[in-house]
Amino acid sequence: MTEPAGANLEELQRIDQQIEDAEKRIRSSASLLEEVDVGVAEIESEVETTLSRLQEMRVDERRVEVSSEEKRTRVKKLQERLNTVRNVREEAAVSAEADMVRRALEGEEQEALTLLEQIRKLELRLEEQEASLEEARAEVEPRRQEILSERKALEDGLDGLRSARERFTGSMEANELRVYERIRGSDGRRAVARLTPDGACGHCFNMVPLQLRNEIRHGSDMIRCEACGVILATVEEDAEDAEG
Repeated sequence: MTEPAGANLEELQRIDQQIEDAEKRIRSSASLLEEVDVGVAEIESEVETTLSRLQEMRVDERRVEVSSEEKRTRVKKLQERLNTVRNVREEAAVSAEADMVRRALEGEEQEALTLLEQIRKLELRLEEQEASLEEARAEVEPRRQEILSERKALEDGLDGLRSARERFTGSMEANELRVYERIRGSDGRRAVARLTPDGACGHCFNMVPLQLRNEIRHGSDMIRCEACGVILATVEEDAEDAEG
């Protein structure tokens, strides 16, 4: 007895469903990883923010340090110049400039002290954040490795399913495969449905004419439901009767 056309396509659909389920579970594992890592990611973000701010303040500290050194040099030169002035007017001008530079220097020195204090506090905060980050990573690592191990097993299984599908479709008729793929589409729509025991389409449950039912049960041609378009396969009992 020739095997009904829907039998192979039904088996292909079963493999495709397994592939789809594996892909969904792999995507789900990615979401689980994100959930596990969310606390760690928040602390990592805090560490990055603190590091960035610390770098900016160290640049500011260096800028103030360079500017202060320039002013100290300027004050020294002005002081030396006071020893060589020729009149009171010139002395007053040099003294006024020296006083102005000293006041600016005092302001920068105070700014430098403030920056140093802020840097010290930020460095302490960074130490605390890095300790918290290390603790958080240690806490989630076992669960993270468990998820990664499960995903690796799923990915290996998926590779096996795809290889099995490729071998299976290699022996199928090209036209049947094209029709199946067209019905299933990119969204994985059901492409094959068995007849119900009373002779209805197992997808839309519209009754299938008796003549078509006989062709599905005993013929090798691919028969599609006139109502919903799926490929129809025989029920297991009919298949066993046909073999007997």
